[in-house]
Amino acid sequence: MTSDIKRHIKELISGSENSEVEFKSAKGGLPESFWETFSAFANTNGGIIVLGIKEKNGIFMPDGLDKQQIDTYKKRFWDCAHNKEKVSATMLAERDVYETDIDGNFVLLFRIPRASYDIRPVYLTRNPFGNTFKRNHEGDYHCTDSEIRQMFADAHHATLPFDNQILPNYSMNDIDAATLKGYRQRFMLRKDNHPWNELDDFNFLCKIGAYRVDRENGQEGFTRAGILMFGKTESITDQACSPWYFVDYQEKLSNNTNERWSDRIYADGSWNANLYQFFFKVYNKLAQTLPAPFLLNGIERTEETSAHIAIREALVNCIVHCNYAEQGNILIVREKDKITFRNPGRMLISVDDFYVGSQSVCRNPIIQKFFIQLGYGEKAGSGADYIVKGAIENKWHIPALVEHVQPDTVSLYLYLNDANDTSYDANDTSYDANDTSHDANDTSHDANDTSSNEPNQRLNKKKLINMVLELCEDWITIDEISEKTSKSRQYLRGRIIPEMLKLGLLEKQYPDASTSPNQKYRKKQ
Repeated sequence: MTSDIKRHIKELISGSENSEVEFKSAKGGLPESFWETFSAFANTNGGIIVLGIKEKNGIFMPDGLDKQQIDTYKKRFWDCAHNKEKVSATMLAERDVYETDIDGNFVLLFRIPRASYDIRPVYLTRNPFGNTFKRNHEGDYHCTDSEIRQMFADAHHATLPFDNQILPNYSMNDIDAATLKGYRQRFMLRKDNHPWNELDDFNFLCKIGAYRVDRENGQEGFTRAGILMFGKTESITDQACSPWYFVDYQEKLSNNTNERWSDRIYADGSWNANLYQFFFKVYNKLAQTLPAPFLLNGIERTEETSAHIAIREALVNCIVHCNYAEQGNILIVREKDKITFRNPGRMLISVDDFYVGSQSVCRNPIIQKFFIQLGYGEKAGSGADYIVKGAIENKWHIPALVEHVQPDTVSLYLYLNDANDTSYDANDTSYDANDTSHDANDTSHDANDTSSNEPNQRLNKKKLINMVLELCEDWITIDEISEKTSKSRQYLRGRIIPEMLKLGLLEKQYPDASTSPNQKYRKKQ
């Protein structure tokens, strides 16, 4: 184990700092900036802090600490980590802190996991405002007050989800009659003998959760979910509901480079842009552009392939996990080789858990129930099973899920190219996911952004999978796989490893702890 740690630290030192690795000089003691990075990693996607490494002219080298200094710093760390005056929460166990020497120079390595949504924000002192940090590509940054408030709101998600809150002074006049009629028709076709079909519109809305009574305080009214799903546009964008709400579908299939899009669906005033209408308008557009469009019998599908199910689940996933309290918009972009699904907000689970599909914390559980009633959406998991299955069965590249900060957004890239096409850049997530302007004229697309391109990109995926299998004869970390294959940790974790797990090629050392920083993989025995 010690030799593995030494090798891993040497590999880190020979590389450079990034969004997941930070080196800290400790010649003068445990630096205060250590805790800022601790908070930043915990509130973002986790990471590694290596204590006892200094930088000089872009080169990283040991501080020259001795064993006594390391023991002092380690004790100081644990004393502070359990002191609420210093930091609000500690997710680390003893196994997350390593010490070793490199050519006689001692260092400490800390693996900081991503804090679960109910623990965030992780902040310094007892005052979160001004003392909470997150991580971007440039390093640690102070969270804004609104970011902090949103993390607190997420932490209380289980108590009262945002979409289940009762909105005052809303009535049936705020419901779009055509939308409700369409929803009830689909509900009846799927459940023709259901007793709710006999109810009037108002009582039907009560049954599905669009209207509720709070038994603790006696308050009653339409829920935010009910208005978002069935409401009129102006009722949705009212200050009391979701003033930042904007939905946008952009189709870019034209060969004319002067056209910004070949088709577009957005709230232009010609239709009530609620979630129900947006979902079906966009789904039908996406489905008809696939190689084998489904057949319809009236409004019901009579033929639906795994490709259709994949895009349907991706679209539902985008809608039900969107943070409607944040500034930004749902944006779906259909290009020739991929579909991008983007929504504001952070995931309430890790990217690893999304791909595994073993658990899901839905940001908008009432909206999710609306779709489940129609047979859409996956209650048991995150929907990733159907999305990944559709990609594999259609020989597409494994979808990529990417989280961004400043502002918080989540983008799912569904690639439609043959996974064996080695000329295709499957790492191209160049669409500007940080552009959350809801200006109807804003269609910014940074086609020149190649910041996420992989080295040796044209390596055939089958060869890469075989290479990973050869490395996984014994337990190995994703960082070690990354170093030996020259592929980024994000690419491996987001696409290659999940696909190999799905295919039964690999197994996890800690299957019940997907986000463990000590997670290792090996060829399935």
